[in-house]
This record gives sequence, C-alpha cells and structure tokens, in this order.
Amino acid sequence: MDVACVQETWWRNSGCRFFGAIGKRYKLFWTGSKAKTEDVGIFVAEKWVDSVVSVERHSERVLVLKMVLGDCLPNVFTVYAPHSGKPDEAKESFGDDVFHLVSCIAQNEMVVFAGDMNGHIGSSNVGYDGTHGGFGYGSRNMDGSRILEFADGLNLVICNTVYEAGSQVGNICSWPSEKYS
Repeated sequence: MDVACVQETWWRNSGCRFFGAIGKRYKLFWTGSKAKTEDVGIFVAEKWVDSVVSVERHSERVLVLKMVLGDCLPNVFTVYAPHSGKPDEAKESFGDDVFHLVSCIAQNEMVVFAGDMNGHIGSSNVGYDGTHGGFGYGSRNMDGSRILEFADGLNLVICNTVYEAGSQVGNICSWPSEKYS
C-alpha cells in the first residue's frame, strides 16, 4: 500500500514524521485536536514522499494532500465526519465545508476522497446509479443519504460499492464518475 488515509490518529496539533526502517518508511502527515478525538492523517510510502507538493490542514477533521504523479494531479482527501450522535447542524456544516473544498479542485485534477463519513448507504442504488455501484448490504440511514447526495453532487463514485465484495459503512474512496462506466 502506498497511500493510506486514517482517522482517530490520537496525535495532537499537526505535523509530519517518518515511521519504519529507511527504504521501507512511511511519512505520516496529520492534523489533530487537543482532545485527540477527531484527528486525521495520510500515510505516504517513502518512494512517493517527494511527489507531495502540498498539504492543506483545513481542520482536525479534514486534511488534503496534493501529489504530482507524472501527468496526474491527485488530491487525496482524508476526512472524519461527525458521528450519528452529533447534532444535524454539525453534520451539515461539515458536509458543506468539504463539498466546497472538493468543488474548488480544478477539473484537470483527480479527487481521491477517503475517510469515515459515518453513515450507512445500504444496498440500494435507486436514484444513485452513477454514484452507487449497486453492491452493499442493509438499509440506508439518514447519514448514508447525506453521503450519497454529497458524492452525487460532486460527480463521484463510491468505489467500494462497485464490487460485490465491497462493504460500506460510511468509508468512501471516490474518483470522478466519468471514468466509471
């Protein structure tokens, strides 16, 4: 694995550091809170660290890492949405903020969106056939509907619904849906 997005890192403040033996290391870029409860980070394999051109820490719940990989400009988002016990206003504010950040990415750049969106999108893709691949389990909850609206509004695909073995409980990794057909 060359890039991994993580939530609940338990690291305070923000920063970056290497982990592991030289030649096999990963660099963790993180942003955190004093309470160490809503923290996110992105691990990048050592061979790709020099490809990182920017790290934007928008809050303790949102970090965006931009890389240059040949002709591709991926923007890797790691997020940690407020959980179901939080007020709807907090969830809507988070969703609006992240929607704005993703929508500001240039059309010629790639969006990779990963993290814990804290919802269940269920097995049905009715109304979301370009966003939801049709594989999943269970029923959609209100937070899952928010996830689907978010992805649909940004023309993204929820990757782990494209394959039968996929499991989705709010974790999404997306790419522009025009590449999904």
